Amino acid sequence: MTSTHPDVPATTGRDAAPASRGWPVLVALLAVNAAVAWGGGLASASAVDGWYAAADKPAWTPPDWVFGPVWTVLYVLMAVAAWLLWRRHGAHAARTALVLYGVQLALNAAWTPVFFGAQHLGAGLAIILALEVALVATVVAFHRLSPAVAWLLGPYLAWVLYATTLNAGVLALA
Repeated sequence: MTSTHPDVPATTGRDAAPASRGWPVLVALLAVNAAVAWGGGLASASAVDGWYAAADKPAWTPPDWVFGPVWTVLYVLMAVAAWLLWRRHGAHAARTALVLYGVQLALNAAWTPVFFGAQHLGAGLAIILALEVALVATVVAFHRLSPAVAWLLGPYLAWVLYATTLNAGVLALA
């Protein structure tokens, strides 16, 4: 018997996970995302009060305090989306989607130290554009397996598109 509800794991399939064993994977995904967030925080901490504070920024740049809460919510949504996909379909069936998830997360982790830490605005723009491509591919792969779960990545995609305009704006004004 296989469940058709998007929040209930499939009970058949090569490696679909029963709900009772799924929580450690969620914790692991949250921890990985928290590590990316923590690394980003370290890489940007001195820049936010340093060169970035003095940099010319586009008029649509939000106050600095907005970024922490927004990224916290986005990282949680990302982890939950990956977990729901894994839980529903298992690692084998969701392999492509989960690999793409890892690729976009690695690009996400790479952007902050390049843009804020090294102040390589052009390289940062190249990374965030690659992140957009990887993220769109991730959303498409998630959508093929579970459209409802893919929607959890929507706010993240919107924010990355917005962040790209900020990166490009800072580069253009530099």
